[in-house]
Amino acid sequence: MKTAKTAKPDRFLFSLILILITGGFVIFSSAALGQVGRTSASFSVVVLKQLLVLFLGFVMMLIASKVPYKSWRKYSPYIFALALVLTSLVFVPGIGFGTNGARRWLDLGFTTFQPSEFLKFGLIVFLAAWLAARKEKIRNLKEGFLPFLIFLSVVCLLLLKQPDTGTLIVAIFVALSLFMIAGGRWSHLFIIILLGILLTGALIWTRPYLKDRLVTYLDPQKDSRGASWQINQSLIAIGSGGLVGRGFGQSIQKFNFLPEPIGDSIFAVAAEEFGFIGSTIIVGLFLLLALWGLKLMNKVKDSFGRLLGIGLVFLITVQSFVNIGAMIGIFPLTGLPLLFISQGGSALFFALIEVGIILNISKEVRK
Repeated sequence: MKTAKTAKPDRFLFSLILILITGGFVIFSSAALGQVGRTSASFSVVVLKQLLVLFLGFVMMLIASKVPYKSWRKYSPYIFALALVLTSLVFVPGIGFGTNGARRWLDLGFTTFQPSEFLKFGLIVFLAAWLAARKEKIRNLKEGFLPFLIFLSVVCLLLLKQPDTGTLIVAIFVALSLFMIAGGRWSHLFIIILLGILLTGALIWTRPYLKDRLVTYLDPQKDSRGASWQINQSLIAIGSGGLVGRGFGQSIQKFNFLPEPIGDSIFAVAAEEFGFIGSTIIVGLFLLLALWGLKLMNKVKDSFGRLLGIGLVFLITVQSFVNIGAMIGIFPLTGLPLLFISQGGSALFFALIEVGIILNISKEVRK
């Protein structure tokens, strides 16, 4: 029997990530042509910046895959606390800054940083440790449900203040999933869902941009030159790709029509260039990552390792499916990047660290 030191990370999972990273960079390079075509940015600068993030993230992934996952449990409260502090700093003048009415970034001088990505990660690490320690107490109102609700509320307040609705949706979904997997009561889940519905209604009523997104989602043809512009152009790009696509680099929509072709619209660019077959492969890779990752994590006997692994697998794949779903009209637009493929330095960097932790946990299955 292999020991923790001699056991190797799951090779199939590692291969999936390499395919996503490599294929994602190819797609990004093509989409970058559309981005630089409408701005003064240099193609080489945009591509090299993405390569640098990929390189640093990949190094961190390899390091995280070597660090025993149980060590994260000890430092989980401090990680979560640091994530809350850093996320709060976006509201401090001179440190945090925003664009288009949202304050989501920290100015580090040499680069920018989106702390909400760290907050998602910190929340999952903390909840995995906290839920694993509570065991049967998680079903208790005072020792389980109410503290969990407080943790979630603090995160919600910070993300709503920015605002960062897309990140909030993913964080809540993953947190609730872990709560139920750990043994939470269904009645407690229904209470949170009811509160969420009431909060969502209040937000839509008080924040016009959310109302516009809901209207766009329900009727994509309404205001096609305004609020519905992105979804309409995305659907045109996806539809014009046909079965096999226009070919690499041949997207038309990325030059003058699709907003953020290297950002949240990058799936539409890929669909236009590689068609239904290429789109299906992308979706299939993320689906395979989700199913294989969950299969591995469910075999882990240690409750902390299992919850942490499942939470991180959800964190990566749910965000990716929300992005893809928004581009094809299944979900409202959120602005979330497509991990491993689109631009988004903070998101990509932390996604690769999360993969490294998952790979380390997979050693438990291969002992």
